Amino acid sequence: MKMSMVKQAAMAVVAMGCMAVIALILTLVQHHSVDLPHRMQYGMVFDAGSTHTSLYMYRWPGNKENNTGVVSQMLVCDVDGNGISSYAQDPPAAGLSLRKCLDSALAVVPANQLRETPVYLGATAGMRLLQLQNQPQSDQVLEQVTKVIQGYPFDFRGARILSGMEEGAYGWITTNYLQEGFIKHGFEGGWVRPKGRKIWGALDMGGSSTQIAFTPSQPVRDPASALGPKLYGYQYEVYTHSYLCYGKEQTMRQLQVHLLKMSGSTRPVKHPCYHLGDNLTLTLGDLYDSPCVARPVTFDPASVVTFTGTSEPLQCLNQIKNITNLDACSLAPDCGFNGVYQPPVSGNFFAFSAYYYTFDFLGLAPQSSLSQATTTINTFCKRTWNSLKKEYAVKDKYLRDYCASANYIMTVLLDGYKFNQTWGNIYFQRQVADTDIGWTLGYMLNLTNMIPSELPLVVTGVQRSQWAAEVFFIVFAVFLSLMVLVLMWLWNPQDGQGNK
Repeated sequence: MKMSMVKQAAMAVVAMGCMAVIALILTLVQHHSVDLPHRMQYGMVFDAGSTHTSLYMYRWPGNKENNTGVVSQMLVCDVDGNGISSYAQDPPAAGLSLRKCLDSALAVVPANQLRETPVYLGATAGMRLLQLQNQPQSDQVLEQVTKVIQGYPFDFRGARILSGMEEGAYGWITTNYLQEGFIKHGFEGGWVRPKGRKIWGALDMGGSSTQIAFTPSQPVRDPASALGPKLYGYQYEVYTHSYLCYGKEQTMRQLQVHLLKMSGSTRPVKHPCYHLGDNLTLTLGDLYDSPCVARPVTFDPASVVTFTGTSEPLQCLNQIKNITNLDACSLAPDCGFNGVYQPPVSGNFFAFSAYYYTFDFLGLAPQSSLSQATTTINTFCKRTWNSLKKEYAVKDKYLRDYCASANYIMTVLLDGYKFNQTWGNIYFQRQVADTDIGWTLGYMLNLTNMIPSELPLVVTGVQRSQWAAEVFFIVFAVFLSLMVLVLMWLWNPQDGQGNK
């Protein structure tokens, strides 16, 4: 009896060993590893422009294509009030103005990713002008917006004033990213660099500056005007220039000062770009409150001047040309305007921001012939103020400037950038693929090169039949183990001796 029990136990142990070996072999062969989908990452950029501030939120998969995130826009929040440069006399208010949009972002980003979500604030021409006027005030404004953003549980990466070249280059990056010039999703399911891709130029006009950026057909002669961004593993050469003081708002201010100077002692001052029947009264303090205009040595800031509209489109165009400086250039004929070097424009262009808003209002977006644009602008500029007020429910400060801004755009594009023969290459648009065209997306794309990719989450698995076999042998081995334990517990050698 004793030997029989021992043999049974030994056989069970051998069987268990065999089962364990078989299960071990099954677990080591024919495994398949699968990468789980990457977690989405988030990033935000405040566009602190001269006239307003907006928050743009972007997201991209944790993995990146050639070290650059595949970014999409998911939230836009317009900050109440004017641009942060308008708070020079009350810097804390600049920071407080951002809270509404920061609260909106707080509700969108997953709670467990707040601390790793980068936030940037880029200030453009409005703050560049304030820095020229009063650097301590510009520093205080940036300190206050920094203080407020740091009070939120985000990864704040800083608030700074962008250079004009950066602003132009990032707008160019945005344009070409949205047009899939850098990368596109192939039919096979992966991201590929498109063959025969078209690289677009970018035309941006804000309140205080205007930018042009494109890849020229010839080498850039002025190294100071060239940038070489590397995106998705490819190097580009981009010409870009920013004309400070030549944004829409500052040009309108320069025009007013020029007309006042030309009028001598005549009052009121005739304004050919304003419509007949429209009158605008300003204090000299407000009129000269900009580093973009020549201020008289002595003047009374409280004195007022009235501009009265005359609806003269040809005179309007001529006066705008007088303030745009279309002559001086040291590298002729390769010139833009204001004496700035520019290679000949080449390729197609997107014109956005003030370009788009002005031409869209006039019914000229996204494209129009040169003759149609000229005729439409002339017809609009000849209209009276009363007829416009009856037709358009638009604030006076915007409505009165459409004639002047349209003529200014025509001057910049035709006489400045020399689009005379390639007018049809310009597309006036605000969005592409439901995403706003501007510098912020390009800024985010460039910065994703410095944001580390997440390591992929890997799951290892086997086929169903192999998994079933593994489970069977493991369960059977466990069953035999339990049987041996039961037999060993029931078997008592003393019982066998007593029976002899």
